[in-house]
Amino acid sequence: MAHQPSEPGTTGTARRPGKKATRYAVPVAVAAVAVASVGLVPALADGGDPDLPDITAQELVEKIAASDVEHLSGTVKISSDLGIPGLGGGSDQNGGLFGGHSERPEEDGGEAAPQDGTSPADPSAKLPELVGGEHTLRVAFDGPDKQRVSVVEDTSEFTVVHNDGDLWSYDSASNTVFHAELPEPPKGREHGEGMPGSLTPREAAEKALAAVDDTTSVTVDGTTEVAGRDAYVLAIAPEDAADSTVDAVRIAVDAENGTPLRVTLDARGAGEPVLEAGYTKVDFGKPDADRFAFTPPEGAEVTEAEKLKERHSEKLNGLPGLDGFAGLGEDVEIIGEGWDSVVRVELPEGAMGGDKGLESKEAQSLLDAFTEPVEGDFGQGRVVSTTLVNALLTDDGTLYVGAVTKDGLLKAAESD
Repeated sequence: MAHQPSEPGTTGTARRPGKKATRYAVPVAVAAVAVASVGLVPALADGGDPDLPDITAQELVEKIAASDVEHLSGTVKISSDLGIPGLGGGSDQNGGLFGGHSERPEEDGGEAAPQDGTSPADPSAKLPELVGGEHTLRVAFDGPDKQRVSVVEDTSEFTVVHNDGDLWSYDSASNTVFHAELPEPPKGREHGEGMPGSLTPREAAEKALAAVDDTTSVTVDGTTEVAGRDAYVLAIAPEDAADSTVDAVRIAVDAENGTPLRVTLDARGAGEPVLEAGYTKVDFGKPDADRFAFTPPEGAEVTEAEKLKERHSEKLNGLPGLDGFAGLGEDVEIIGEGWDSVVRVELPEGAMGGDKGLESKEAQSLLDAFTEPVEGDFGQGRVVSTTLVNALLTDDGTLYVGAVTKDGLLKAAESD
């Protein structure tokens, strides 16, 4: 990928329609970026990259917004290295990416499904495990009502199928199935967003664009080739954010149809992207209908879920990687602005581990291995640091977390 330095005049700002816009209203957010006339000077191809017509950042964002691709299938490679010990990758030594389950059911010598009322095939628990290492996804989309995503490991596979109002997921390692009836998706959600935990380049790109505000620069950063297709590179970067650990989010956009083909997240001071999701193969033809049909395999244990409820938080819109705190309700606050923002969470009673809490021998062993003690006006606590995200847990059960430096995190906690 060619990374060109920004020329004078290529950096611009864009405002969202308001901080309360939900992350699902991506077409609105994209349009808002375009209206702001960002990046009016085009960047050209460099070196051996494709020689494409000039385009400005405004025109490229408009191209993404106007993309009407509804049919797609292909292979997505996801790689991430956040610098967190123990999240190294997808080795099958401990049950593959999903861990803890043998490939065979118990009667054949494998491991039984958990007896706590959950299902090993529940995608809400499985797909977040993609956060570490390298993983391969096979995907197929046919409009907003039909999607299929399979996470492929050496000796196991986890598949999620959305077909109209039904969500099915299958964990081959434990031979278990999870089924749920989906609610009607909110207007504006499409391109597979009904798939819980989807990590396709389009969804990653839409989340990045939804984060654009007046603290962000948007520029064209040359051209590249992804999965055999020519693409422009759109760079979204913090502007005047002293404490942010984010260098830039770069989106490779199909030059023909405006589909995001690859998204990379670069952290300041890191030699390689800390997160990359991109197609290695892509086909824009209509997938066969039978790819979205699902019948539980013979002998599989099926868990029926109650109808899933739509959950999202306007409060956390636009904070990269932090929308997982959406379910914590009114105990979540935001300190700071833009890319320097920090999330403050009052943990519920008992979250510190019961009576002994962090004073237990087991907890102290983990804390000593992965955190360092700190103190300040907030009292005493522990900091865990990664390449991208830093988190502070105080002794009184307050959690501060953000894509900011350790000093920026402590500064936010001091100001609280």
